Amino acid sequence: MKNISKLSVLFFVFAFTLIQNTTAQQDSLAMKYASTITVEDLKQDLNILASDALEGRETGKRGQKMAAAFIRAHFEELGLKGPVKTGNGYYQDVKLKSSKAGEVYLKVGDKSLINVKDFFYYGDAQNTGEITSEVVFVGSGSEKEFEGLDIKGKSILLINSNRGERRKALEFGAKRGAKMAYVVNALTDKEYFSLLTRFKSFLTRETIALDKENSQEVASGAFYINPTTASEILGKPFEKLTKAIEDFKAGKLKSIKKVKPKKSYYKISYEAKKIISENVLGYLEGSEFKDEVIVMTAHYDHEGIKNGEIYNGADDDGSGTVAIMEMAEAFAKAKAEGNGPRRSILFMTVTGEEKGLLGSEYYTDNPVFALENTVVNLNMDMIGRIGKEYEDKGDYIRLIGSDALSTELHNINESTNKKYTQLHLDYTYNDKNHPERFYYRSDHWNFAKNGIPIISYGNGPHADYHKPTDTVDKILFELLQKRAQLIFHTAWEVANKDKRIVIDKE
Repeated sequence: MKNISKLSVLFFVFAFTLIQNTTAQQDSLAMKYASTITVEDLKQDLNILASDALEGRETGKRGQKMAAAFIRAHFEELGLKGPVKTGNGYYQDVKLKSSKAGEVYLKVGDKSLINVKDFFYYGDAQNTGEITSEVVFVGSGSEKEFEGLDIKGKSILLINSNRGERRKALEFGAKRGAKMAYVVNALTDKEYFSLLTRFKSFLTRETIALDKENSQEVASGAFYINPTTASEILGKPFEKLTKAIEDFKAGKLKSIKKVKPKKSYYKISYEAKKIISENVLGYLEGSEFKDEVIVMTAHYDHEGIKNGEIYNGADDDGSGTVAIMEMAEAFAKAKAEGNGPRRSILFMTVTGEEKGLLGSEYYTDNPVFALENTVVNLNMDMIGRIGKEYEDKGDYIRLIGSDALSTELHNINESTNKKYTQLHLDYTYNDKNHPERFYYRSDHWNFAKNGIPIISYGNGPHADYHKPTDTVDKILFELLQKRAQLIFHTAWEVANKDKRIVIDKE
């Protein structure tokens, strides 16, 4: 063995000690600023945000505007910059259109069918004249069933009661050029009309979507029909249609093709008006890697007032919004005292999540900071309660997408939790292919689909989910505090690393 000089040993000990001291100092600072996220502050903010005075914060309505002003004032008071180049700098105007169905019908042979009575249409709020459509049977809608079928410029008809599989089939059909879809989501007329009755109020209400000026003129979406209507459209008994699917799965690959295409007719018309909502942005510039940005999101809108009752949305997503506000305060205090962060952080409360992830989609389509410079998105959607599946989990948080694009991000969140908060980390819905498809159902998705690593934090639905009973008195503030502190610690670690986190998955 070669002799190691005494000087080399001393240098090694010095370097090791320096690293240890630096790590200990960073840990101490992280705990110091995490401790500024208090139960009292969270409660004070949420009692305002989820109060009756804000009228349920429905997108585009007065309560949402009041909530935006409250969040903006908080960001201004902290000294965060408004990074938007127009207006007051804190608001990114999101152009929306609100629509209500007018004349929507189907014609099958000599029979005219009425929307939300005989069927229901769900899709883009656009206007067409009467369109003649050749309808192609695609079985249950698997990619294998699509093989060899000519669907470009035509409509497809599928039979499938699994929501996740239906969604995939519709996406695949659209990519292959189908201009409309007919979906049978129940295997009996009785079951179908029971679903239709249950969701009638939802199907007849005004809807909101992004106002995309250059969107396609041909309507896309789906007509959800009962088994009898499917049989009439294709001219086959429903039992033969389901038998064709069974035969295909059993290896008789021509069974689907034997159902010949038939014609139907439809018309879609909507009454629409333009509205503006706002994403609220507060920007904290990094001390070293200024161009690299961490985006922290929560949606601040909710359901508004329905049938005279206010949907306060204390957990959904008042809890995530006030967590964003308090984390912004913690990081702003750290910077004011000369303690970073090294990377920049964008604190953004987004609009339109309840209407289809609209605010986050608008931001990623029109980013204030280049998406290639966005390091990570940490999203909070309902973090103040116990979900109905988790009553025996103790102090927990449900995570989605943490390892979908970056193993390193997942490991950072795991290690910070172990070091600081010791929550039970639940990954039940983490799989992209889980039947409930939660990976695609909150604002993190619009970042993930652009290749940006994400973690979405939540507690899962509970008995008051999307009900007027989701109120502040039911929030577990100590648990909300602990969850917010975990997210803060993860953001702190990512923001202060020597190198940007690695993307190692697609």
